[in-house]
Amino acid sequence: MSVVLITGCSSGIGRATALRLVRGGHTVYATARRLDAIADLAAAGCHTLALDVTDERSMTEAVTLVEDRHGAIDVLVNNAGYGEYGAIEEADLDRVRRQFETNVFGLARLTQLVLPRMRAGGSGRIINVGSMGGRLVFPGGGYYHASKYAVEAISDALRFEAAPFGVQVSVIEPGLIRTGFGDTAAGTLAGSAVHAGPYAALNRAVDESMARGYANRTMSATADAVAKVIEHAAVSRRPRPRYVVTPAAKLLVHARRLLGTRVWDLVLRTQFRVA
Repeated sequence: MSVVLITGCSSGIGRATALRLVRGGHTVYATARRLDAIADLAAAGCHTLALDVTDERSMTEAVTLVEDRHGAIDVLVNNAGYGEYGAIEEADLDRVRRQFETNVFGLARLTQLVLPRMRAGGSGRIINVGSMGGRLVFPGGGYYHASKYAVEAISDALRFEAAPFGVQVSVIEPGLIRTGFGDTAAGTLAGSAVHAGPYAALNRAVDESMARGYANRTMSATADAVAKVIEHAAVSRRPRPRYVVTPAAKLLVHARRLLGTRVWDLVLRTQFRVA
């Protein structure tokens, strides 16, 4: 069984992954910024740690504690992340920077911290939770998508760099998952929008489209569906470099690749009802 460190366990995919892996017999360190948000995971058998992926001291102390107890972290699941939505022109760049600190730089720094012991031991797994939004872009989410494209690039480079040391890297690409993500994204969209501004109609269309998508049980899936895939990536002898989660996400990723830019833009204009 493996020693697993998971970020962003207060809700959604992180919480479901912690529960699934601890029930599978793994030693799971579930983390969140506030310990009270993950108290139930401790009751379920997880070790819980306060970990803020935007704070260097917090990250260093968490990794050091786990390594001091176990020698090394076998599996790092970089799950912490959220969506900062809004038109490119209107979005508050300070909020965008905070999103990148969580979605990209926190992921990168934790990876740097765990790799030395993994390399020394000749094994390890790093599982980065990206998004289908790292393979295609919807309007109103440009900065969020940019952060997930960054996760794709980091994962591709790291997979090659770490392979000679026995460290395997996978990126998970969920589609619409029924967690609090959609509500958070809609909240950031509302906060960034100028309600009578030039993008008002687009913002409404994006908001309505997200609401429809997350409510559609055919288009979306539960957090445990992603947790099941993360478990496979953690325990499989030969984990895949990429896992696209949900049939709808697979369809959209392939459609974007096959249709080309002009046709894809036409699809988006139809969906979001813009000229």
